[in-house]
Amino acid sequence: MRKQSPNSCSSVQAGVAAVTYHSSSVKMLKAVILIGGPQKGTRFRPLSFEVPKPLFPVAGVPMLQHHIEACAKVPNMKEILLIGFYQPNEELTRFLFNAQQEFKISIRYLQEYAALGTGGGIYHFRDQIVSGSPEAFFVLNADVCSAFPLREMLSFQKEHGGPNSFVILGTTVLHYVEKPSTFVSDIINCGIYLFNPDIFQHIGTVFQKNQQDMLLEEPTNGWHRAEAIRLEQDIFTAMAGQGKLYVYKTLSFWSQIKSAGSAIYASRLYLNQYHTTHPERLASNKEGGPNISGNVYIHPTANIDPTAMLGPNVSIGTGVSIGAGVRVRESIILHGANLQDHCCVLNSIVGWDSTVGKWARVEGTPSDPNPNDPYAKIDSETLFRDGKLTPSITILGCNVTIPSEVIILNSIVLPHKDLNRSFKNQIIL
Repeated sequence: MRKQSPNSCSSVQAGVAAVTYHSSSVKMLKAVILIGGPQKGTRFRPLSFEVPKPLFPVAGVPMLQHHIEACAKVPNMKEILLIGFYQPNEELTRFLFNAQQEFKISIRYLQEYAALGTGGGIYHFRDQIVSGSPEAFFVLNADVCSAFPLREMLSFQKEHGGPNSFVILGTTVLHYVEKPSTFVSDIINCGIYLFNPDIFQHIGTVFQKNQQDMLLEEPTNGWHRAEAIRLEQDIFTAMAGQGKLYVYKTLSFWSQIKSAGSAIYASRLYLNQYHTTHPERLASNKEGGPNISGNVYIHPTANIDPTAMLGPNVSIGTGVSIGAGVRVRESIILHGANLQDHCCVLNSIVGWDSTVGKWARVEGTPSDPNPNDPYAKIDSETLFRDGKLTPSITILGCNVTIPSEVIILNSIVLPHKDLNRSFKNQIIL
């Protein structure tokens, strides 16, 4: 696998930025967003009970919308395909319809019959992807937050490997390995790729090998097992020594969104990006409005008392009601929630139509990476450690009622709970 060295990162980045991207030089592009399915996202519960994880709002808009918006800005982008095994439902259908209207681009959902892996999914729908003869196509994992430097990846491909090469977006992360016996790279895979149709030959080779292996075993659902292919382990590892795989190392922000805690961190990154991409989405201090500190998104339908103080890193959803003297910081407040007078919400997600009573306190422990590094990467934290619930953000599922003057600290409250006392470090079933 080829990559620019860390020492030359700045010069390469500058070189890419200096390259003029000529849209006429590319015939046609497509994008594929891998959205997974309901058996995934278990670390995102209880929030994923109510909405497919890719539609969970981050910085005020569905997680997927950030991906689609970035793809739609690339010249000659013909179509965006979503691949996953969610059952098509009203919410997903409505999102796709609205996105098509807003971004004026074809967006279709292709449903897998089972979880096929990152490589198996695109291989199964390869005829749909290559329809119309795109010169190249992007593949993006839905559960990442990024500045999505897609144009830069195109320019990098043209400069280095040419049209027959494949590009992985990479970023640096701190690894600690004591006395490593082999080289330990500081570059990790961001889950964003630029392919040309030749990739299907490489995936097909693995598929055929899987089929042959199946013949040597007892009969099972062989088609399913043969077609379950992972890009990262099954494809890239085999291609790394062939001189066709390049890493474009980005200096922009990137993070995974595996857990609810990482959604708050991703929201912070996107809200900060809004200063250049969507300043209209950021709230500001106005006469008769609430006190805004830092980056805050407020949906126009929210009703907020002017004595409330919001921010930094706060996202307020549709129809939210916030009373007098309320304090909200580093939190996501979802559709229809009601924060009553003088309550305090810190490092938390308040679920749809939930209520936090007067003078109540809902607080979590942030799972942030290094606060002194603007592009630090959040760890994939586990729910339990040493048999105990790991201190993390507090999550209230939908339709949870927190009574007045109680404290909910470092806890996860499942939907439709009517609490009557304070809780600390608990999962409330």
